[in-house]
Amino acid sequence: MNNQDKIKNLIERRVQAKMGGGEKRIAAQHEKGKLTARERIELLLDEGSFEEYDMFITHRCDNFGIEKNKPLGDGVVTGQGTIDGRVVYVFAQDFTVFGGSLSETFAQKICKVMDMALKVGAPVIGINDSGGARIQEGVTALAGYAEIFERNIMASGVIPQISAIFGPCAGGAVYSPALTDFIVMSKDTSYMFLTGPKVVKTVTGEVVTDEQLGGASVHGSKSGVSHFIAEDEREGILLIRKLLSYLPQNNLEDAPLAECDDPIDRLDDFLNEIIPDNPNKPYDVKDVIHSIVDYNEFLEVQRNFAPNIITGFAHFNGISTGIVANQPNYLAGVLDINASRKAARFVRFCDAFNIPIVTLVDVPGFLPGTAQEYGAIISHGAKLLFAYGEATVPKVTVILRKSYGGAYCVMSSKHLRGDINYSWPTGEIAVMGPKGAIEVLQHKNIKSIENEEERSKFITEAEDEYKDKFANPYVAAQYGYIDDVIEPRNTRFRVIRALQALATKKDTMPPKKHTNIPL
Repeated sequence: MNNQDKIKNLIERRVQAKMGGGEKRIAAQHEKGKLTARERIELLLDEGSFEEYDMFITHRCDNFGIEKNKPLGDGVVTGQGTIDGRVVYVFAQDFTVFGGSLSETFAQKICKVMDMALKVGAPVIGINDSGGARIQEGVTALAGYAEIFERNIMASGVIPQISAIFGPCAGGAVYSPALTDFIVMSKDTSYMFLTGPKVVKTVTGEVVTDEQLGGASVHGSKSGVSHFIAEDEREGILLIRKLLSYLPQNNLEDAPLAECDDPIDRLDDFLNEIIPDNPNKPYDVKDVIHSIVDYNEFLEVQRNFAPNIITGFAHFNGISTGIVANQPNYLAGVLDINASRKAARFVRFCDAFNIPIVTLVDVPGFLPGTAQEYGAIISHGAKLLFAYGEATVPKVTVILRKSYGGAYCVMSSKHLRGDINYSWPTGEIAVMGPKGAIEVLQHKNIKSIENEEERSKFITEAEDEYKDKFANPYVAAQYGYIDDVIEPRNTRFRVIRALQALATKKDTMPPKKHTNIPL
């Protein structure tokens, strides 16, 4: 074979490798409304930037006749490329080859790009579309999963890890995405579960579909496993690109500074009117968020899960920032189990990757009841408390209205090393609301008044007195727990000035192997 024949052979092998499982299986993938692994990578990365690894790898298994079929690449496409000019590492499982099932060599390809990503300090993006472990390989496939899990753990908090679920992801395969920072699912074409509908029916007698058991809507709203739900794969890929624009390459860098000509002193007068006079009336905290961030752009995380707390990313004068906000529009913005763990995980992510946190507070307390207590609201609430307390990134807090009881402490208070804590003049900082407080403080007096009209008048006057004392931010300001009471329409300017002042802040933690967060 001369040199020209060798080059021709290389080209032919590349063409063969790029065909995956062949034209029929590619057509079947498209019929399901799904893209192929290579099409997904092409959409995700900057044009012409993909450098592929291990295109010619084949499996090493010789069980059950599988040795007669050794497709090049072995069912996963791996390599590096750029997104908006920044290096990322990527792997995409190819459902057209053995249903995307994981083999020993398949896992080795994924491990190689994860090792490279960790070595150079760049994000890793995994696109999942797989039937699970390759049964013919037995324990070597299981070992492959565990090798990937270990790398997910080693990379956690060092480089951003993003998982896209664009097809099936079942059994042990679900744990790698669960260990990553963010999961994106596509409606109608993706699902995740540990045990499938057939096993569920055998063991529990429940009859469920794939979608009911582990579809995008389930994990987006009920379990909270998924962070973003996309209408289709193309939208999911655009979401990943958008998400990365808020993130640094690794834990030793800051997120890129975005260009911004949105004036920092832009005033939104409607903020002065947004808090209703009636303290029991809701409003949408997203209106506040959109008003104060650059260009009114906010990338919400876990939008449909625990909507009583809002989490997401925005820019303040180009500074990438994580936002946590109580949502009075849902359950009055109360903290419950799901809201606590949602916000705690988000705060810890921001802290790991040097992203400042802005917290907007309007919280009446923790949700009472046996369901919450039996579900360990104490431990889950402590997660959020812990996350804020250990975070060393700049923390700016703005109390918009209610900030009652333990929830006041938890929501990035001055006592949890909040750096700059503001309040609007509508802030109410107290142990509890007026009604509950008077029932405790004036219990004997109320009981002693027999006339119902007089009792009602006494309660109203006592509540008004309590409101005068505590339904304002000035008592906390007298103690220095609030750094300043600000006019609502100036919030954007004050937050940006605070973030700029805190850019060089340093907080330290006592020496330790690691913390023991209440899991």
